[in-house]
Order: sequence, then structure tokens, then C-alpha cells
Amino acid sequence: MMKPYIRKEVVIIDEVREEIGKKLEHPLQKCASIAIVENVFAGTHTEDLSLYKEYGEYLGKLLLENALEALDAKPEDIQSYGKAAVTGIKGEQEHGSALLHMGFDAPIREILKETYSIVPSSEKCAPAGHSIDVPLHSKMAVKVRTHYDAMEVYVEDAPHPDEIMIVLCVTTGPRPFARVGGLLLDQVKNMDGIN
Repeated sequence: MMKPYIRKEVVIIDEVREEIGKKLEHPLQKCASIAIVENVFAGTHTEDLSLYKEYGEYLGKLLLENALEALDAKPEDIQSYGKAAVTGIKGEQEHGSALLHMGFDAPIREILKETYSIVPSSEKCAPAGHSIDVPLHSKMAVKVRTHYDAMEVYVEDAPHPDEIMIVLCVTTGPRPFARVGGLLLDQVKNMDGIN
């Protein structure tokens, strides 16, 4: 498998223990696992981006493994996920999209097992230090409202103009005290990622 050149890896854990003075029974952990990779297509327009399928497969596995290790979590502890890419300004948004959408999800699904819904994503081109909101929802079903969330992520010195910042976010639970109705996680019956 072809591997991208990675300048740095970053892991951020956001742990929520209480909201407006009310303690959570189980702290909510959100983890952003990040890789800053060289964009080999920076400064050029290339029709064939298939190399990034292999890069994406490698990155999906690496970032999930990094997140699980940082959280000291098992795959079954993960309840929601999301992904994002920020492409440096010498590249195209499509370069980040290629890393996220052609091979990235396969190892994540293989490791986490029961992942029926899409991995939501966001992407853009921006200079170093720009933040991106990574959308999150249940790995089991898109319509589980309790897990609709996001995590804002940035790295001060990334991406350089010829780099891409790739992010995988995972969480260990729903929003604190979620109560807006809709389908609940324990009511998911079908395996189509919708119901």
C-alpha cells in the first residue's frame, strides 16, 4: 500500500463532564485524530486522483487507531463519527475530497464493525490555522438526533500551501442531556443507516 508523507500527527480530546452545573453520568469524549500530509498534486491540475484512494485507506486506519489509543477505547465504545479535510491554498478542494471519499471509510468500517450510516464530512481550501467544523452523527443510523453534533478543529501551522489536513473525529456518546426526540440509538432496527 502506498503511504502519504505525513509531516505531523495531532490528537485532540475534548471531554465534557457537566453542562450548566449538571454532571454527566458518563463523560462525553470527542476525539479529533489529525494527519498533516503532503499534497503531491499541489500546484497542478491532475485528472487522475486514484493515488489518493490508497492514501485514504492508509489514513483512515491510522487516524482511527490513533483515536482509539488516545481514548483508551475499544471499537464498540465509539458511537459517532465524522471526517474533514482542509487543503492548503496551492491545492484544490477536490484533492482533500479524494483523500476522504475514495478509500478512507473502508478500514474504519472494518475496525468499528457496525457502521451503517455514512461518515459525514466537510472540506475546504484554506491557509494554515483555519478551523473546520467536523460534522458528527451516529455510526448506526443517520436519523438518530441525539448524536447530531460537531467538533471544531484547527492546527496552528497547518496546512502549509502544499499540504492537506485530514481529520477523523469520533465520540463515545450523544450530546449531553439530548432531548429533542426522534429515533433513539436503542430503537435502531434496520441496517440501512437510515432507520
